[in-house]
This record gives sequence, structure tokens and C-alpha cells, in this order.
Amino acid sequence: MKTFKKLILSSLAVSLFCITGCKEKAKEKTVEEEIPIVETNSGKVSGTLDNGVYAFKGIPYAQADRFMPPEDPVPWDDVRECNEFGPVAKQVVEWIDESNMDEEKLFSVNVWTQGISDSKKRPVMFWLHGGGFFVGSSNDPMTYGKALAEKGDVVVVSVNHRLNILGFLDLSAADQKYAHSANVGMLDVVKALEWVNNNIASFGGDPNNVTILGESGGGGKVGTLMGMPAAKGLFHKSIIQSGTLINVMTQEKSQKLGLAVLEKLEISPDQVDKITNVDYADLVKAGHEAVAEINGERKPGSPEMFGFAPSQDGVDLIQQPFSPGFPDMSKDIPLMIGSTLNELMPTVYGEKDLTLEQAKERLKKTYGDKTNQYVELYAQAYPDYTPQDLLSVDTVFRPFTIRTADARADESSAPLYVYFLAWKSQVDNASKGSFHGLDIPLAFYNVDLRPGWTGDTEEAWALSDKMSDAWLNFAKTGNPNVEGKLPQWDTYTKENGNTMYFDNQSKIIHNHDRALMSFIKPELGL
Repeated sequence: MKTFKKLILSSLAVSLFCITGCKEKAKEKTVEEEIPIVETNSGKVSGTLDNGVYAFKGIPYAQADRFMPPEDPVPWDDVRECNEFGPVAKQVVEWIDESNMDEEKLFSVNVWTQGISDSKKRPVMFWLHGGGFFVGSSNDPMTYGKALAEKGDVVVVSVNHRLNILGFLDLSAADQKYAHSANVGMLDVVKALEWVNNNIASFGGDPNNVTILGESGGGGKVGTLMGMPAAKGLFHKSIIQSGTLINVMTQEKSQKLGLAVLEKLEISPDQVDKITNVDYADLVKAGHEAVAEINGERKPGSPEMFGFAPSQDGVDLIQQPFSPGFPDMSKDIPLMIGSTLNELMPTVYGEKDLTLEQAKERLKKTYGDKTNQYVELYAQAYPDYTPQDLLSVDTVFRPFTIRTADARADESSAPLYVYFLAWKSQVDNASKGSFHGLDIPLAFYNVDLRPGWTGDTEEAWALSDKMSDAWLNFAKTGNPNVEGKLPQWDTYTKENGNTMYFDNQSKIIHNHDRALMSFIKPELGL
């Protein structure tokens, strides 16, 4: 188990907090305190009010048996107090206590809004957390929706759903009663979107103006939803942040993996139901062994995912995202997509005395006699580069973002906006750079909730003000332009390469690094 924990921690850049769950009955309050109460289609819930923003945490949206699709939750008669985050999905990480995980009670959404049961129809921003399809939680301070709800008068929703082997183990080859088991983790998300469609008007939101957004694995979930027929019509715009890793799971592969897990557990296919009673730790161990046996260990920096992730079965998921684009069913969805300068690269910004010649020597291990060509292309893309930059640039997310944006522009006339975050963290800037996930607190206007990432500085707040406004405007209208704060941001085509370059002085760039990324990933044909 310790080996598995190390594997997860080394392959995912996730920092999460989790808190305890939603209580059955509202506690008594003094008369002076306002207790916001909203009626959902399962029962009434109470929340809290903070500086004009209502918060409801841990609202049940579903229930489910192990490996089965989600169903409506059991209704309740009393007012259910939803002041604290609910439990999170079962997973193997060191930053979440097991007491805060629950296989049965994880199905909850969180809502932040300025209005309940009023006549306004506020845009809805539906956040999907990162962590691949393996780990993660919506209970992270930097994704609290209060600041966006207050700043932009939108309704922010986040969700917990099944992950890893519990969310994506394909048992359909053993018994068709498990026909959907390969995708139940994403069917949970669809169920949460159905909850939004049925209930968000009571929280002041517009069910006909829902934007789904996520970073890293959350971005992958956004892309996956764009290929799920059950999700069609439940969202209207998409934002994908550093989320273009390729999921290669087909039904053939996922069924093979499912049978291998049964074999590891010494369960015959005709007795598959026994797996519903297997301890979670034993499931994880069998799953890890089966993945390693079939696919081998995943190489760090690989653009491909395999293992327990959504499976393209032609029913629940008709096409994997980013392959290179999206299916026709989502062709009318406006999309914003982007990445950061350094992402998950091991940066060398701490080596302040690094010389250009020293950097070139290290680069020769990768580029050999083409090292000077790499440096020349880098200089064209980033004229003010440093020797440290040469060794720290992202070589995975950015080229695949370009590839996906090109495909999207070709397949759809829906608005497409591309961004690139070049701003480097001012906290321990010597080592961090513009790393994976840095755009989250900036876009959520929450730099004070994650100062260890961005720094609670005027510079960070100024950029966060611009980025959060862009995200808010896109959610409201499908257009991220922010008049007076950012340059004119036009839609992207392969020819214009139009990209918003976020930095202290944000600007529009045009295919600035296409030649560099084509050199790094020639197989993509950029």
C-alpha cells in the first residue's frame, strides 16, 4: 500500500483539504441569525450567509450501490443542515484522513450564490476538481466559490464523485448488469448536472446557462462530458485548464483490465457479485497489480492515461476527448482552453547562477546536436528567456493544447478562446515558476486562500482580478473579453494562433511557440 501511495503522490500534483459532512437536521439558531433555507427536489436544506453570499455545502445529489449508476438520493422530511463539506471519495492519498472519506456518502454538491429563490437568473459555474480520475476533492479552499459569486454575481457549484477503481472498473465482460460500471464516476457528474438542472433556479441560478470548468483531471472530465450523450443539454459552455492528457481507454482495454482485477481477487466471472463486498484496500491492491501487469508503470511526463478512467463504450462515452478534438454532439459548445508555462516540469529556477552554456550541456541529453536549434526556436518564442527557462518549459500540456485547439477550430464554428499563463509565482519564485494549477486561485479570485502558491501580493491580485473577470465573462456570455483590463481577445484559428498571454503585462500573441512545440513534439504535426 505504501508503494501505491508513493506512486500516486509522485504522478499527481494535487493539494487538497477535506472537512466533515452534512448533518441531518438544522441546529437551533438565535433569532438574530438568518438561516437561509432552500427547497430541493429531495427536501429542504439550510446554509449560511457570509457578506451577502449564501453557502450550502454537502447537499446530497445521488446515492449508488458499488459499481452501479447513481440514482436519486433518499428524500428527507426535516430541514437538512448543509453548513459543512461532505465526505470525499475513497482514495489513497496522505493529505486526506480516511475518516473524511465515505463510499456511500460522498455524493454531494456545494453551492455559493448571492440570491435564493429570487427572480434573477444567474450564470452557473460548475467546477470539477483535479487529480486525474484517481484522487481529489471539491473541498479545497482555492476553489471555494464565494469570491466568484460575490465578484461576478454567478452561482458556483462544485461536486464530489466516485474516483479510481470504484468509479471506473469495467465489469461488463463478466455480467451485463455492470454494463455501466466502467463510467459510473462520470455518470455521477452527469447526475450532479441533472441536479443543477432541476434545482439551481431555487438558488438563483439559470439552468440554461451552465459552464463546466476544471483543471488537470478536472479539465479531462470537462472534455469527457463533451462526449457523453447523457450530459447533452445540461451544460452550455466549457473551460479546460491544463487538461489535455489523452485517455486511451477503450471498451476492449477496460474489459480486459476488469477481468484481470477479478483474477487478482480470485473471483470467477460467474461470481462477479462477490466483488461488491471486497474491502477497498484489497480492491486498490488488485487494481494496481492488474494495471502494472497489463500496461506497466506509467512514465512521468507521458501524455497518455490508462487504467481506471472513463472507457469509450459507444453508449455512455462515444469519443475520448482530445483525440484530437471532440464529437459532433458538442460542436455548438463555446470553449476556452489553456495551459501554463512550466506545468509539471521540474524547474531549475533555484539555480540562479546557471549559464547559457551550462543549460546547453544539459539540453544535449535530450536534443543532442539539435540543441542550438532548440535554443534558437525558444528565443523566437520567448525573446527575454533565461537559461533556467530553457530547462523548465512544459513539453506536454502546451503542445497537446495547440493540437486540440487546432482540431476544435477545424471541427466547429463555436467560439474558441485560448489562453497561456506565463506569470511566475512570487512565492519561492526561484523554484516554482508558472506551475501546474497556478491558474486555479487566480481564476477563482482566491489568491488569499492559497498564498503559498501565488503570494498575497498586489501583483497577484491584479492578475487575479483580470483572469477572474475573463472567466466570469465567459461564463456569462461565452466571450471572455474584459474591456479596459485586457487587450481585445479574438477567437482562435490555427492560422492566427490567437492566444491571451497572461502576465503582469498581458498581451495577445499569435502562434508564438508553434515552431518550438513542433520541434519538441514533431509527431503531432503542429
